[in-house]
Amino acid sequence: MKAVMKQAVKNYLKNPVFWIAFLIIMIGVYQDVSPYLKLHWFTSDQEIREMQVDDIPMNDLDVMQGYLPATGEQQKAAALQTIGQTLLEEFDRTDEEVQALLEKFQDMEIGEIQEYLEGIGYYGSLYTFEDNRYIQGTAREVNQYMEERFRQHPYSWYLANKFADFGGLYLSFGASILLALLFYQDTRKNTWELLHTKPVTAWQYVLGKALGGLLVMLLILAALTIFFAGLCLAVGLGENLPVNLLDFPAAAVKYILPNLIMIVSVYAVVALAFRNPLPGAPILFLYLLYSNMGVKGPDGIYDYYGRPLAIMVRFPGNFLETAAPSVTGFNQIFLLVCSGLLLAAAALLWKYRGGFSYFTGNCFPMK
Repeated sequence: MKAVMKQAVKNYLKNPVFWIAFLIIMIGVYQDVSPYLKLHWFTSDQEIREMQVDDIPMNDLDVMQGYLPATGEQQKAAALQTIGQTLLEEFDRTDEEVQALLEKFQDMEIGEIQEYLEGIGYYGSLYTFEDNRYIQGTAREVNQYMEERFRQHPYSWYLANKFADFGGLYLSFGASILLALLFYQDTRKNTWELLHTKPVTAWQYVLGKALGGLLVMLLILAALTIFFAGLCLAVGLGENLPVNLLDFPAAAVKYILPNLIMIVSVYAVVALAFRNPLPGAPILFLYLLYSNMGVKGPDGIYDYYGRPLAIMVRFPGNFLETAAPSVTGFNQIFLLVCSGLLLAAAALLWKYRGGFSYFTGNCFPMK
């Protein structure tokens, strides 16, 4: 098994595709995580007012730009102001009519306002409320909000969650491409027949290949974890923010590792069932799309709530409100169980020399 695993790792390390993928993943994760490395304590209200936020979408405004979660009343007031302006400019309503409507809306829930506006041809008002979930605060308000959040978790915990979010996203897509090479050489006809003459048991071969592919992905994950933990420490020391470096390996193990194990297991079954790993790529891309799909919540807002057997953990919400979906803990354990079952199925397929080949139509007898 060790020989199979070592050979798989060597093949990847000698392949330039691996290093290109590594650089793409590193740059991609850094690009998405870097905004959260700019968190700092604000010294004045003027500092917040002078921040350039015009090119940032409303939904992306965060505590780094001095924006805080709005109360229900603040959100409603800001949204109704925008709605009133739209009614004046695009629906040719008079000031008196608009004011009357706004007063009427004061005693209505958001869903009722949306339904009323759709009745007069104004669609998309729900997104107006969504865009006003955050408001600009004063330096004192923002700093106080940060202090409250840091009493619950250190800065590193929030950053590690965002790292797991984007790191898991890029690594899952990267693994879906890189691991297609894991069984590629072995499933060629001449190699396939030769391997079955070697004194290697089914479990030794399958586990050796799976662990080799997993180890390659873990090398990337370890490099990412060390790099971003180092950046977190530098920011924490420079801005006097609380840091616990154990948050990064903990997030990597909990939120990313089970996903990579599942991807390796899927490739093992597909490669040995079809005697070709390439059908695994489109299957996994569809799996990733399923895992990354959001749904409309009870409040009518489209967001990510997690899906059963998802191989991606997303962290919806702004930086200091980030939290994994409630199903994540159970789902990650379930992924490990399913991965074990898939690897067992792959071992059986190898023992029976691939079972039925869907490409050749041939059955292979038991060894």
